[in-house]
Amino acid sequence: MMLARVADSLYWIGRYVERAEHMCRLSDVMLNATLDRSEAANLVARIAIAAVGDPEMAKAKTPYEAALSLALDRSDDLSIYSSIAHARENARQVRDQITTETWERLNLIYLRMNDPDATRSFGDGSQQFLHDTIADLHLFKGAGDATMSHGEGWSFLLLGVYLERAQLIGSLLGVVFGESRRRKPVTDHFALTSVLRMGCALEPYLRVYTAEMQPRFILQFLTLDEDFPRSIRFCTHQIETHLAAIIRHSGMAGSVGPDRLAGRLRARLQYADMDELEAQGASPFLKTVLDECSAIHRSLYDAFVAYPLEERLPA
Repeated sequence: MMLARVADSLYWIGRYVERAEHMCRLSDVMLNATLDRSEAANLVARIAIAAVGDPEMAKAKTPYEAALSLALDRSDDLSIYSSIAHARENARQVRDQITTETWERLNLIYLRMNDPDATRSFGDGSQQFLHDTIADLHLFKGAGDATMSHGEGWSFLLLGVYLERAQLIGSLLGVVFGESRRRKPVTDHFALTSVLRMGCALEPYLRVYTAEMQPRFILQFLTLDEDFPRSIRFCTHQIETHLAAIIRHSGMAGSVGPDRLAGRLRARLQYADMDELEAQGASPFLKTVLDECSAIHRSLYDAFVAYPLEERLPA
């Protein structure tokens, strides 16, 4: 069985890398919106900032200031810089468990973010800076897929990726489609297109629904589509798959806590009905999904990271 500290580091590499990519995309879409209509741009900026979940971000005077803070603020644990720095530190601790290709790619991203001229580079071309970071994060994931053994460690890394992704997409959808007395439902065509871009889903969505930007279809696609790799349903299937692989590699007999929770969450998404979801409202459903993702995380720690030593020692 893999050492708990190794499993923990690989899991968090996956989470931090996925978080960094998502925050890059939120920032990029927010900045891109400022080039279009001002009213729609303000709406997109409010959605992006709310999806980040950082109250301090709302104090930024302009979308550019918000994007700069989200990218390079070293004191903010949600920033892209912090996520990459944390991922790199975890990778350093398990350097012998990952390949040279994955380490070099992650290290290069960190060095660019940590460069004393990073703020100036961001100012000279903020969107290019973000695009390059996303591309490098994709290269990191591709290098890992192509060069790392797809065993227990790989499953911990991808478990982190998909659990983080499910929570990030769920939070974004909660901002856009959740019920609130303080705001109106998002129906603006440009804003809905931007939401799809935040989820890296525009082209896949258009192939299914053509150019019909309907809130119902967007919610259904990002929540329940079984083939799109950033839908919550797809993520929950992957969470269950990688947990099953971890249990198999660890030699545990039968089902354990996180496995049961993951199976229940996967079934919830697999058998969800869009009409029922709309009837009860998106907020309760999304809150349940986010709560169950948090429960899987806690159960995962109990089973594989913070377990009592005597439970794993041979008799």
